[in-house]
Amino acid sequence: MDADDGELYARVSCAGADAGDSRPKGGQAVELFAIKHLNFAYPEQAKNAISDFSLSVRPGEFLVVCGPSGCGKSTLLRQLKTVLAPHGRRSGQILFDGKNLDELSQREQAEKIGFVQQSPENQIVTDKVWHELAFGLESLGYDTPTIRRRVAEMASFFGIQTWFYKSVTELSGGQKQLLNLASVMVLQPKVLILDEPTSQLDPIAASDFLATLGKINRELGTTIILTEHRLEEAFSFASRVAVMDGGRLLCSGTPAEVGAELKSSGNAMFLAMPAAMRIWAATDSKAVCPISVCDGRNWLLEYAKTHELKPIPEENKNAPDTETVVSAREIWFKYDKDLPDVVKGLSLELHKGEFLALLGGNGTGKTTTLKLLASLKKPYRGELNITGSVGMLPQNPQTLFVKATVREDLLEIIPKSERKPERLAQVVSLCKLAELLDRHPYDLSGGEQQRAALAKILLLNPDILLFDEPTKGLDAEFKQTFGQILRTLRTSGVAILMVSHDIEFCAKYAERCALFFDGNIVTEAAPRTFFSGNSFYTTSANRIARDVLPEAVTPEDVIAACGGAVAPEPALPEYQRIPPAPEKEAEVLKKLPVWRKALAAVSGIVSLVLMIQAIGVTDLTKLVDAGGLTGLAGSQMRLYGILLLSLLVFALSIGRKADRPDYLIQTPVEKRKLRNRTIFATALILLLIPLTLFIGVY
Repeated sequence: MDADDGELYARVSCAGADAGDSRPKGGQAVELFAIKHLNFAYPEQAKNAISDFSLSVRPGEFLVVCGPSGCGKSTLLRQLKTVLAPHGRRSGQILFDGKNLDELSQREQAEKIGFVQQSPENQIVTDKVWHELAFGLESLGYDTPTIRRRVAEMASFFGIQTWFYKSVTELSGGQKQLLNLASVMVLQPKVLILDEPTSQLDPIAASDFLATLGKINRELGTTIILTEHRLEEAFSFASRVAVMDGGRLLCSGTPAEVGAELKSSGNAMFLAMPAAMRIWAATDSKAVCPISVCDGRNWLLEYAKTHELKPIPEENKNAPDTETVVSAREIWFKYDKDLPDVVKGLSLELHKGEFLALLGGNGTGKTTTLKLLASLKKPYRGELNITGSVGMLPQNPQTLFVKATVREDLLEIIPKSERKPERLAQVVSLCKLAELLDRHPYDLSGGEQQRAALAKILLLNPDILLFDEPTKGLDAEFKQTFGQILRTLRTSGVAILMVSHDIEFCAKYAERCALFFDGNIVTEAAPRTFFSGNSFYTTSANRIARDVLPEAVTPEDVIAACGGAVAPEPALPEYQRIPPAPEKEAEVLKKLPVWRKALAAVSGIVSLVLMIQAIGVTDLTKLVDAGGLTGLAGSQMRLYGILLLSLLVFALSIGRKADRPDYLIQTPVEKRKLRNRTIFATALILLLIPLTLFIGVY
């Protein structure tokens, strides 16, 4: 181990203890997991995804693992259950309950190590709720009385009784994720591993889910290992936090200790810390660092008694653009005539250069609305007008990837005639993709996939951008960059409509916020007005400060009122929207001279007369009786030749050349030439025509 590694291990535990050794005085190991010098690299990748990682997890702990996108969190969690571990080069050791993890059978791992994935859809395997709960026990061969007892017990614990017999297709996203959790817990595992389980849940469902995890940890004693980007509520339940960066363990300790370490080192991960902690750190307070909203509210009330709070800076109000690019009037939509309406009489307007955020619970119709605006679905009633090109970033970014590498995927979206290196380089720098260009898109983390998908959409240069949960999986640092990107796009006139559960992001960057409920917008306002009056759909900063600063909705609002210094946002890499193509000019056709008009009239009349005369020849057997074409009367052959000549003269007479703008000419005249396949096809046709006549006659 070199000097840098030694320095790293000295900081592994902010409390001062070695995170890889948690032995009591008696010397008997109590670690549930003991990870020792773990290294892992994906196939054909020189850089390790996990580097010299050591950490112990004690029974009964609630461990939150956090870090920027792509730092190795998901890869680490999958190493803790070998049936889910990705292929690659691995070294080091992982012990589970004192035994080498590789020596545990699949049955032991299924029973003792529970795993819940990000997407609620990806883990459900049956069609009914009750069957999903029983499926794991049935697969392991448990007897019927045991299955019935455990299923009933877990259904009661999780409050599933009211939808116990429902089809899983009828469940909301929050209910599906709760079902996944219950289906794992019915096996009574010793440890529960969760990889960003709330990333696709609305704020209320996410809060309920995390509260359920706290209950499991507190009442059942189950060890929990959780990765999260939204740390506001997760930190309230955590007994320990581990921070990763670049595949290494940066530090670990209690939430307060980790926050102090990140603050003192100036690490960008401090931006992801709870609002109460960030507000406290920006003041000169000597009080204990608050973690939860409750702690933060109590601290701020005490702080206000001894410090004068300044007025909150006024909200930036840009003059609205009068040009409407999206207009919906009383639109209705259902997926099938026998199904209930999903969108019910929706009316909205979006103006050029405006940023509108749609918030609301899962299953209220927000994503369906985006599909209607993107013309992926059509309303059966109402009026919908879209002005300009539309680009949409779907909730699942994987649906946009069609190539083997990120680089090929980005080039695929750009027409070959417009593939300029500087255009691609600009977007790659903006979305921080330089180190990911040669990776397969499916090998990226969730946050990295979002960045790659965003780059692909930006290369389309749309007039209207539709986003469905774009901040899902993004780390706090890139969220700031993403916010700056949206501001730059707005300045260039791009209209933005974003569906999101990320309340903090919408409060900081949106121009208007709207609450979607039961297929329609029930209220909309500027962020400060919208969030300051809500109980659940509001920010942590507003909950903390509403007693003394009711209009504050972001941590920056509260910090400014407390006299603290608001850190400037990072400078955005140089980016300019690609200028739109010039408006197409109508092709100007030159007028025909009089002599050409006269020639066209004469040749046209001659052609018409000859065609009428030819129609009168109905007995085609004369060709055979007369000995073929050569035996036919010479007069008929001459008339046929005159017909062809008159048609050719007529075509040349009426043909006119257009004056075309330069950008309509795809290939310069001097570079135009016939391809080999065109020459071959022409020669083949000329050969087959007389051959066909010869065969038909003789």
